[in-house]
This record gives sequence, C-alpha cells and structure tokens, in this order.
Amino acid sequence: MKKRILASLLCATMLIMAGCGSSDASGDAAGATSTAGADSDKYTVGICQLVQHPALDLATEGFQDALHDKLGDTVVFDVQNASGDSANCGTIVNGFVSGQYDLIMANATPALQAAVSGTTTIPVVGTSVTDYGVALDIDSDAWTGTTGINATGVSDLAPLDQQAQMIKDLFPDAKTVGILFCSAEANSKYQDKVMTEELGKLGYTVKSYTFSDTNDVATVTQTACADSDVIYIPTDNTAANCAELIGGIVVPAGVPVFAGEEGICKSCGVATLTISYYDVGYQAGEMAYEILANKADPSTMEIKYVPDVEKKYNPTVAEQLGIEIPSDYIAIEDGE
Repeated sequence: MKKRILASLLCATMLIMAGCGSSDASGDAAGATSTAGADSDKYTVGICQLVQHPALDLATEGFQDALHDKLGDTVVFDVQNASGDSANCGTIVNGFVSGQYDLIMANATPALQAAVSGTTTIPVVGTSVTDYGVALDIDSDAWTGTTGINATGVSDLAPLDQQAQMIKDLFPDAKTVGILFCSAEANSKYQDKVMTEELGKLGYTVKSYTFSDTNDVATVTQTACADSDVIYIPTDNTAANCAELIGGIVVPAGVPVFAGEEGICKSCGVATLTISYYDVGYQAGEMAYEILANKADPSTMEIKYVPDVEKKYNPTVAEQLGIEIPSDYIAIEDGE
C-alpha cells in the first residue's frame, strides 16, 4: 500500500512540474523537457532555426500553425535558435535527441545537416532549404527527389532561370553581375553555380564575391559594389541577417541588388522573385502531420516546392536609384 501511495505521489508531482514550464501565447513549452512517448496522443516537436530573420521566422510560424490546425493542443514545440552558428545547431539537435522527441523541424540548410548527423531514427522535416540533394551531399546522378533517409521537407527555391531573366529585363544595359553570398552555406554555393550559368547565357560577365561570416560582409560588399553593375544575393541566411548593413553600402553606391527572397529585398534590394516562407513552413507542417499521425516514411516522401512565386519590388530603393519597375511587380509594403 505504501508503494502505491508513493507511486501516486510521484506521478502527481511529475504532472505538476510538467505544467509549470514557461510557455508562450500558443501554449508551447519553451526549452521544455520532452514528453515524447509518455502519451500516445501527445507529440513533442523540436524546432532548430539557424538564425532569427523574417523569412525563417515566417517558416517556423507556418510550420507551427499547420500542426496546430491538424493536431490542436496535442503537439508541443520546443523552439531553439542557433543565433547563426552552425555548431549551435548540433548542440540543439543533441538536446532533441536526448529528449527522445517525436520529430525535428530543421529550419535552414545547416540545421538540416545537423539534424541528419545527429539522428538516424527521429524523423526530420526541413524548411527553407534550397536543394536537399546538395545539402545532404547526395550525388546528383543518384538524386530521385527523395532522400532515402529519415529526412524530407520543402524547398524555398524560386526558379533561378526566371530570376536571371528578370535581371536582364530590369537592367538591360548592365554588363557585369556580382553574386554576393556566404561561402559557408551550401545552399548559396548551389545558387551561385546555377545563376552564373544562367546569367552567362544572357551575356553577362559574372563574378562571385564571398564572405566567410558576418565579420567580412562589409568589406566584400564594398568590393562587389566597385566591380559590378548589378549585385545578385541568393537566399543566403548570413546575407539576410546582414541585409541592412549591405543596404547601407549598395544604395549610396548606386548599385542595384536583385534578391533571391523578399526579406533581403526589403532591406537592401530593388526587386525579387520570391515565395512565401509562411507557405513553405505550412507545407512542411502538413508533411510533419503525415509522419506523426499517419506514420508516413520520410525517406520515401518527395521533397516539395511551393508552387506560387511573385515578382516584388522595394519602392523606396527603386525611387532612390531611379529605376522604373514594370507594372506586374508588387510593391513590398513597410509592414510586410
């Protein structure tokens, strides 16, 4: 009898402690210890986001909204931010693995790489990853659209051939294009390679300008400005995090930037062909639901792409640089 009473007291104490963790407005536990496996109707999902900036924030928001829409309060999120440091992604993922979480959402390429390195059993769903084959070092000849491992997800790639053509349409008199990106990001290297080929077909002289981290962004940007008629910035996380700094250099220099996504364009660019990062996250959340609730196998789930892209422009920068924007572009509003 004493053992039963003691067990009951311990159980009640554990339930009280679980209810005392800090939580945000949606009821998600902040840094909570996993409840994975404690209740078959409850799911604990770890979110590893590389860095805080609008695009990745929207992807995380969309992902959480999708799972809340599908699973209600039966899903709990542990949202962790790596502050732009890839090594922190590994530490965060190790915590998720130790907690035996039910699923990991990896927001950006370094987070995906850390997740698949950290576990072969917990399902991983990626968002804001440009090319999964490149990110996971899968030979292009062997790439079938699925990873063959415990990972799947949604790409944030807007068609690069269309982006190159838009640069030609907007800046027909330009001769040189500088591609500005972080050399540590595999997704950016891929976009650099493809865009160099596409812009070359259109007659541009193309040169790559790379920074290794945030410390040399300003210096490299200044060099790119001096050498380029137009600068292209892909969906690069480091560039996105330093977009205002870049804007403070390129706009006074009078060098237009075509950006790979809206967040970068809003801070330093003239125009972009962009996808909705909220939609990227939401679609990834729907994939996570299929894995959690319907036992779908991530190794055989095809990588998905957001079907809708939009031509957008920054009216402030366009006016400052005296660039006329075609009528089929949508203005990026200050509140977006």
